[in-house]
Amino acid sequence: MSSSSVIEAGMPAPAFAGPTQTGENISLGDFEGRKIALYFYPRDNTPGCTKQACNLRDNYKLLDTEGIAIIGVSDDPVESHVKFTDKYDLPFPLIADTDRTILNAYGVWAEKNMYGRKYMGTKRVTVLIDESGVIKHVIQKPKVRQHAEEIIKLFSD
Repeated sequence: MSSSSVIEAGMPAPAFAGPTQTGENISLGDFEGRKIALYFYPRDNTPGCTKQACNLRDNYKLLDTEGIAIIGVSDDPVESHVKFTDKYDLPFPLIADTDRTILNAYGVWAEKNMYGRKYMGTKRVTVLIDESGVIKHVIQKPKVRQHAEEIIKLFSD
């Protein structure tokens, strides 16, 4: 069953909070006054998710220079996030949304279809939130190998 939440540009970003790989809890309020790229991804250590995370890692300094905070969210547990960030040296927080509260609030926990098999999972979506907490853009199918470039371009439009 798909979440009924629908988010779109111009709406206030739904509040979020959760534990990260460092053991710290972070929330939307912690980033007040900053641009945020809140990226939702299906699973740690899978090919597409790894390419996406590594693209963001490789461009992290540029994103930071542009004033953009990167936050990843999946329903993987903290322990999985620890292994993923250690293996790929990821410099940004990954929220462990194991109860899918954030995934549902942002409408990204949905029915998926792979090779004719239907199942529930996390859609790969990135939500760009401006300095005042308003959604600027929703990237429905980010290009995993050019994701940082997409984020910078859309924030500068």
